[in-house]
Amino acid sequence: MTKGENLKSALDVKVMMILGKYRFSISNSAYKSLSRTSEYSWAEHNRIANESALQFTGKKSESITLQGTIYPHFKGGLNQVNSMRDEASKGKSLMLIAGNGNVFGKWCITSIREEQTYLFQNGDPRKITFNISLKKYGEDNPRGLKGII
Repeated sequence: MTKGENLKSALDVKVMMILGKYRFSISNSAYKSLSRTSEYSWAEHNRIANESALQFTGKKSESITLQGTIYPHFKGGLNQVNSMRDEASKGKSLMLIAGNGNVFGKWCITSIREEQTYLFQNGDPRKITFNISLKKYGEDNPRGLKGII
């Protein structure tokens, strides 16, 4: 196989999202929805003879929830959710990158929920639905001018 053929075969694999070493794709654990929440903190200050005023105190951690379906006997196998759990149990923040190249930064897995349905006689599921909850790591200020001031 030539270099060009290797590159072409690597590009043929479509990745929806990368979280650490785990890859979400149509051929394995495809997520059907991504829900992203951004929260902002406002402190309320009482004032004499006026309405209370709000003061912006900063951005809170963002969160993302991925919901998806796995058909383990079609592609990817039974251990896909366990692979997600392996990433979570490392206790480290993980880079989150969309398949289109958008870099979301570092995120932490806060929970993984799975439901197994349509079971075979041996207990293997025909269908697995999953929810994986992520929270933005909240990196410190980058070094350089901003970090010094």
